[in-house]
Amino acid sequence: MIRQATGTYHTTATADEQVRAFVPLPLPPVPPLEITGPRQMLLERATLAVGRLDSISTLLPDPHLFLYSYVRREAVLSSQIEGTQSSLSDLLLFELEEAPGSPVDDVVEVSNYVAALNHGMDRLREGFPLSNRLLREMHGILMAKGRGSDKLPGEFRRSQNWIGGTRPGNARFVPPPPQEVEPCMAALEKFLHDESAPMPVLLRAALAHVQFETIHPFLDGNGRLGRLLIALLLHHGRLLSEPLLYLSLYLKQHRETYYDLLGRVRTAGEWEAWVDFFLEGVEETARSAVDTARRLVRLFDEDTRRIQQAGRQAANTLRVLAALRQRPVLTLTAASDGMSFPTASKAMDRLVAAGIAREFTGQRRNRAFVYDAYLNILNEGGQPL
Repeated sequence: MIRQATGTYHTTATADEQVRAFVPLPLPPVPPLEITGPRQMLLERATLAVGRLDSISTLLPDPHLFLYSYVRREAVLSSQIEGTQSSLSDLLLFELEEAPGSPVDDVVEVSNYVAALNHGMDRLREGFPLSNRLLREMHGILMAKGRGSDKLPGEFRRSQNWIGGTRPGNARFVPPPPQEVEPCMAALEKFLHDESAPMPVLLRAALAHVQFETIHPFLDGNGRLGRLLIALLLHHGRLLSEPLLYLSLYLKQHRETYYDLLGRVRTAGEWEAWVDFFLEGVEETARSAVDTARRLVRLFDEDTRRIQQAGRQAANTLRVLAALRQRPVLTLTAASDGMSFPTASKAMDRLVAAGIAREFTGQRRNRAFVYDAYLNILNEGGQPL
């Protein structure tokens, strides 16, 4: 359905020029979304795919093992959309306090993303409401260190921003003036908890993401936090018990379509086109995550069986393999937790000889190892733009 513009334009002065800033109308859309026929079927398929993803714990011997790496994969992908060049291995090395050859600012940004997500999920589990206060807390962590740390971490902006272009006058989009940010975010928070207008969780997440990106309430970090908002909403709405669904790879692969659809919602009220795109992304992403989990289970089982055939030496080697499953990039010091360093070193050498692990520093001391097959599965689609 094509409506009219989903907001009003306010003339404001910034950077010594007059610009028309867009102020979105409160959600939900008027008239309501058309959810019939093919769109209803798409919603049902996406919801079913998310349900299968939520039951992933039945596939994995340790669901948190998958969650640890999958969250970090998402952090890398979401940050790449904003222009960072970090890889998953860069982040995992950084978390071991070793990041050779990696742009430090880029890795710090990705690490902040993981910390912000973990903080948000911990707060929700404590019973804290999904609210603007929580979003500000997460933003404070997201922007605490590295680039953007001087752009009011944890605070709504008090100046005009813009998206695209070299200045406000030629920008692709100008969000609301700063005095409208608080009212717009208050209306968004109200929509998130509006029980008078029942709506499937996926639809509420689809609408809320666009509204957040349109308001662009912070000076920096809006894209990353807007994508995190989707994960929080699916958990808060009890579709997912753990934050396992992330659309960053899908949005990265379809960037131009994504930006075009956001613009069409604002200028012509084409919410349905956006919802179709969003639901297709949810279904595709959920199916891909389940497939990734299944492939990892097969990989772990196959490698475990190979090591078990080594006889007396198998026990310690399996312990080091288990450590690599938890962290696919690992130093010998970290791998030796619970055993002597020489024992861990010999076990790791056996994994290298079996083609399971690979030493990649080329050093005799402070060696680090990667579980290549595991990391390759996680890295699919994760190359910097």
